[in-house]
Amino acid sequence: MKLATLKKGGRDGTLVVVNRALTHYRAVPAIARTLQAALDDWAVCEPQLRQVYEALNSGAFTEPDMFDAAACHSPLPRAFQWADGSAYVNHVELVRRARRAELPPEFWTDPLMYQGGSDSFVGPCDPVLALSEDWGIDFEAEVAVVTGDVRMGANAEQAARSVRLLMLVNDVSMRNLIPAELVKGFGFFQSKPASAFSPVAVTPDELGAEWVNSRVHRPLTVHLNGALFGQPDAGQDMVFNFAQLIAHAVKTRELCAGTIIGSGTVSNKQGGVQGSSIANGGVGYCCIAEVRMYETIESGKAATAYLKFGDKVRIEMLDAQGSSIFGAIEQTVLPYKAAE
Repeated sequence: MKLATLKKGGRDGTLVVVNRALTHYRAVPAIARTLQAALDDWAVCEPQLRQVYEALNSGAFTEPDMFDAAACHSPLPRAFQWADGSAYVNHVELVRRARRAELPPEFWTDPLMYQGGSDSFVGPCDPVLALSEDWGIDFEAEVAVVTGDVRMGANAEQAARSVRLLMLVNDVSMRNLIPAELVKGFGFFQSKPASAFSPVAVTPDELGAEWVNSRVHRPLTVHLNGALFGQPDAGQDMVFNFAQLIAHAVKTRELCAGTIIGSGTVSNKQGGVQGSSIANGGVGYCCIAEVRMYETIESGKAATAYLKFGDKVRIEMLDAQGSSIFGAIEQTVLPYKAAE
């Protein structure tokens, strides 16, 4: 099943069911006005939403509305919680190596996670806004899950059953603001502006056999200014699966329905910048920082620039037949201008 939120209908938008081909949708106010409302009463709403989904796919509706990703907000325009993990330890290891620091051994057994701002996500086709290019604007292509209620202390097997939906994420980072924040020992804040999520969120069954062991086994494709930048496999080199990330999050607290847990930047192990780029036959990258890490390790200096105003980023995942699963995140970097 595929669900989206249109921007019309107030701050939390209007929940719609989207057909598998992402061409048509149906509003469902009689079932749930918003996605959060559906998640809050999932046992009742999910079967009804699925009936609408099956009817859309079978052509039962004579005049369904045309789906347009540009009219969408993120599936959850705001969430009670957004916690982003770092499941791809290769990415973390590269960061450490670039500054000649050893990776602590516990990073392989205990996931990193930070709590991001969840009060105002942006739509999948909305711009990335910043006041300055000097902040080191970067995209981070990720996969995320939306959970139901999860009790404190739930183990990974129990946590796996809490996954309701999957989405893609552009977790924007201001790389040049990160060092000053981390040195204070209190984590990210200014360096993590509003994230954007894919136009649709899908139930795990939409992925079939490619949702295995709480991992999505499909390439995550990133284009920068129209050129293929990366297509690493989201299931490969994911050290901590989503069940483990959720279990980590509930060690000391409960999670409420509608919590979003991110995978961290998707990253596959590769043979350095000469062999890892798309141009050299590699799978490329899901953020600019990663290629800069390879450059620093190999030559002592990063050469690839961070995003500039006017740059365009596209993040998408295709199924085995080449069809978009979640729709595409398509964002342009623009200077922020305060409303008059």
